[in-house]
Amino acid sequence: MYLGLDLGTSGVKALLIDENQKIVGSGTGHLDVSRPHSGWSEQDPSHWIRATEDAVAALKTTHGRELAAVKGIGLSGQMHGATLLDAGDQVLRPCILWNDTRSHAEAAELDANPKFRSLSGNIVFPGFTAPKIAWVRNNEPDIFARLQRVLLPKDYLRFWLTGEHVSEMSDAAGTSWLDVGKRAWSPELLAATGLDESYMPSLVEGTEVSGILKPDVAARWGMGDKVVVAGGAGDNAASACGMGTVGEGHAFVSLGTSGVLFAANRAYLPNPESAVHTFCHALPDTWHQMGVILSATDALNWYAGIVSRKAAELTDELGADLRAPSGVTFLPYLSGERTPLNDSAIRGSFQGLEHASDRAALTQAVLEGVAFAFRDCLHALAAAGTRLERVTAVGGGSRSTYWLKAIATALNIPVDVPADGDFGAAFGAARLGLIAAEGADPHAICVAPATDTTIEPDANLIGAFDAAYNRYHNLYPALKGVQS
Repeated sequence: MYLGLDLGTSGVKALLIDENQKIVGSGTGHLDVSRPHSGWSEQDPSHWIRATEDAVAALKTTHGRELAAVKGIGLSGQMHGATLLDAGDQVLRPCILWNDTRSHAEAAELDANPKFRSLSGNIVFPGFTAPKIAWVRNNEPDIFARLQRVLLPKDYLRFWLTGEHVSEMSDAAGTSWLDVGKRAWSPELLAATGLDESYMPSLVEGTEVSGILKPDVAARWGMGDKVVVAGGAGDNAASACGMGTVGEGHAFVSLGTSGVLFAANRAYLPNPESAVHTFCHALPDTWHQMGVILSATDALNWYAGIVSRKAAELTDELGADLRAPSGVTFLPYLSGERTPLNDSAIRGSFQGLEHASDRAALTQAVLEGVAFAFRDCLHALAAAGTRLERVTAVGGGSRSTYWLKAIATALNIPVDVPADGDFGAAFGAARLGLIAAEGADPHAICVAPATDTTIEPDANLIGAFDAAYNRYHNLYPALKGVQS
């Protein structure tokens, strides 16, 4: 048996698989986010431990015998969070999370240093780890003076599990301290925030052994000795391992709260000017690129709340057949936008409203707006050297066939829908635990799920969607001029 632990923002998921990668069972533990000030987002790392214990306890209740057979554990986690430890490995303050924007000024200052884009391959976004430490140095000097170690969220969980200070390439790539091409910490980038390599955990590949589960934890969970803990992955790279998106040309589109267009690469292909994320993958000698939009299902859920309907009711109202765009355009920038705009201040809008614009027309515009945001990401990936021929759909929004038809037509590429199953980050983490424990071939383990259906672009509507996209694309400069 092999266990995947996924430390998300709202909870921890524990997923158990057997040697044939069949899911045996799962458990969850709940987490809350603290927002003490506008733009702040924090969690107490001790709550991660409690939620992990809850998730495994739920699994043990129903699958205690199978837990006893665990040989390997893989970790997945929310990226970019800054967990600060002192010389005694005690937590100095609540972890500053990925969606915390307090360090926007520090991020801009670091990004103005050309070495950051050159070495890290990415824009320094406020959500990344390095500007958070710069903010602590500027605003909490007493805490910065006591700082001895910075760990990412899942790596703090690893420390609790194994006693080791270790990270892996995919998560470390989101700190702004990693030389992503060399897959090593950059002394120059660390020095820009007053740190050196002694503050960093050691690095392994996601498929490698990072430590051994501590005896007291193993005993409490009913496991044997010498249970290995794999390097694991950041959440999107772990999901890619679960989806089998690990080879050149493999890609997925994720319709979650936020949206991700993810492509695996054999080579390091940075293009920070397009706001594409270029990170190390969880597998050795592999990288990945991501276009990220901040509101995907979040946009539909926001609109559903406004009109007092469930999201599924709204998409069902559109029927089975894809409609031509109505002339109403929706910009889904409810909390700013990442790729390709890198604009945290921009906000969304409806444009082109008229007396005939009914609820269905606005629903359609919301779905199309998200689809066009993914088209922006597709163009950004192409500018970075990655051209996609098809994508696999994942995430809660992928349950809407209408939405997938709109995405396929907006991108003008087929969208594959996998057969039913759980192929998310916890499953990918469990796969990494299996690989580390058995020394297995990562490409033989991280295979794609069977495809249930393929949604082709609607050839009759390509022209109409192209025209609607052009309207969408031209609105941002005008809206920015009004809002700035």
